[in-house]
Amino acid sequence: MTVPDPPAAFVQLSAEDRAALVGSSQQPPGAARLRSRIVLACAEGLTNAEIAQRLGVSPATVAKWRDRYLSRGIAGLSDAPRSGRPRSDTRQEAEAQVAAVLEQARGGSPVPSTRALSDALGLSQSTVARIWREQQDKLPEPARPRNRRPRQEPGRAGDGPVPGAPRVPRQLLSDHVYTQLRDWIVGGQLAPGRRLVESEIARGFGTSQAPCREAIKRLAYEGLVISQAHRGTYVARVSERQAQDVRDIRVMFEEYAARRVAGRLDAEHTRLLTEDVHRLRRAAAQDDIGAFRDADMSFHRHVCEAARNAALIRLWRMIESSLWDLHVLGDPRYAGGWGAMAEHHAELLDVLRSGDPDVAGPMFADHAAGEAARYLPDPSASGAPPGP
Repeated sequence: MTVPDPPAAFVQLSAEDRAALVGSSQQPPGAARLRSRIVLACAEGLTNAEIAQRLGVSPATVAKWRDRYLSRGIAGLSDAPRSGRPRSDTRQEAEAQVAAVLEQARGGSPVPSTRALSDALGLSQSTVARIWREQQDKLPEPARPRNRRPRQEPGRAGDGPVPGAPRVPRQLLSDHVYTQLRDWIVGGQLAPGRRLVESEIARGFGTSQAPCREAIKRLAYEGLVISQAHRGTYVARVSERQAQDVRDIRVMFEEYAARRVAGRLDAEHTRLLTEDVHRLRRAAAQDDIGAFRDADMSFHRHVCEAARNAALIRLWRMIESSLWDLHVLGDPRYAGGWGAMAEHHAELLDVLRSGDPDVAGPMFADHAAGEAARYLPDPSASGAPPGP
């Protein structure tokens, strides 16, 4: 037998209380607006369950604020003072000093680091960062200094597992986290095999986990990190011996394919390879390394398919995942110009059209071996390592 809910206590509003509650219910989203809407709904004679369904809260929450209003009136809708000892003079001094720094930042003054503030105030960096956020949130939105948060200095421990995680702007957070993590991976500050934990990264950057999750997805797409079910996410570890073994196989495949295709490139594969070159150029212009790697892989796959050798196509597909995982093709750590590398692929397409197997074969072999720099404009000027 189903036990009916107990009847809700009747709420009757005075004209003064109703006017105050209506005003609060029209404020921006927050606790005051929700609580006012709960009490106004109670005055309509609705049950706790009906109000909960309407406002997207639990019946217990409705019951709590109904009872608080009935016992203490509108004053009961405000939060009670928190328990515990009052804030110390040091804390109050820190809040005043951070507020002053925020005011100066509005005028264009540089923002000090959390380390400098923590040393000056005798508080931890995490406490200073928390005060900073609290004081910033008290400012009206237009008055908040854009892109201004205390800098997190490199090498400072205590704010996450990543080196020198800076506080980042509120807009495009995932782009900022992605760029910083990518720089640390490529630069070796995050070593191969290092585990990346979203919650710790978020704490270090002072963000929620969502931007970090998006950044890690992009890094995985580029092959810089590996996510394993039930094990976590790690910076990709590349075995140079394994990479060289696969590279040697690729050299043989590509030279054979280029020799076979040169002078015999059909219209369909000409179109596909031309589209691949356009995609490479677009990805290079947008600095989208994941898209560049996709287009790079597609280009070389289409060359193999154009050779019209079923065995070659099967063998290429067998090693394709290794080409990706071991950075043998489209190495995301490549330090040269991606635009120049895109143009080099246009040259590879031209040499296939030229019809000379003795030119096409060695050029594709050198490219596959990582010696493409010899064909790029002024390779000595950049000092960049061999390209993808």
